[in-house]
Amino acid sequence: GGNPVFIGILPLDSEESGLCEEILVHEHYLAGTIHDGLRAYTALHYLSYVSDGKNVLIMDGATQHRGAKVISTVNNLEDKQCLERIVPSVVRIIDVSNGKYDLTESCLEETGGLGVDIIIDAGVRLHNKENETTSQQLLPHKHDIITLLSAGGHWITTEKNLQLDPPDCRYLFLKGASVSFLNDEIWNLSNVMEKLSSGVFKPHLDKPVPLYEAKVSMELVQKNQARKKQVVQL
Repeated sequence: GGNPVFIGILPLDSEESGLCEEILVHEHYLAGTIHDGLRAYTALHYLSYVSDGKNVLIMDGATQHRGAKVISTVNNLEDKQCLERIVPSVVRIIDVSNGKYDLTESCLEETGGLGVDIIIDAGVRLHNKENETTSQQLLPHKHDIITLLSAGGHWITTEKNLQLDPPDCRYLFLKGASVSFLNDEIWNLSNVMEKLSSGVFKPHLDKPVPLYEAKVSMELVQKNQARKKQVVQL
């Protein structure tokens, strides 16, 4: 019984408490949105400046806001079908799971050879290794990312161990490009709640899971078999 309580973590040096009087959002969608919503908003609005007419390449994901032209990669059929249902539609979906499409070639073709203004990765390969897992093989190589950046482009990376060699840095310098690190601990909670209530953020969320099914759901998440957010209803 009682009203549900949700807590958002803010940086320790934040001047604001992060508390608000009212949130008109269903609690299940709220619980499923906080992490991904904050990550996407931080990447697109704080680490880069998405605006009308810009090209955005998102690895293994989807977003479209403020008139940006979105290109997204997918690793399986379910993700591809999910992206195809999004309105407004993603400009181009590149399926990298079967090796049929070359990421660099496809993106340069879509942008007329000019490159991509904003690239948000979900991890990158730093070196080519023979014993890579399937999931690692699906990640783009850092050289592909650098090649795809347009003049003045922004690369938003989640790779905390990123290593750039002098030739990589020189190439980025000549392009006037920038690299930013997307740290999930840097959150902008109030802006995300606003976007969620106005419908800009639409979480990919299953129905709430009853407590007695929580163990099974957790096993699916840990095995990466669950492609949607799992929220347990207490």
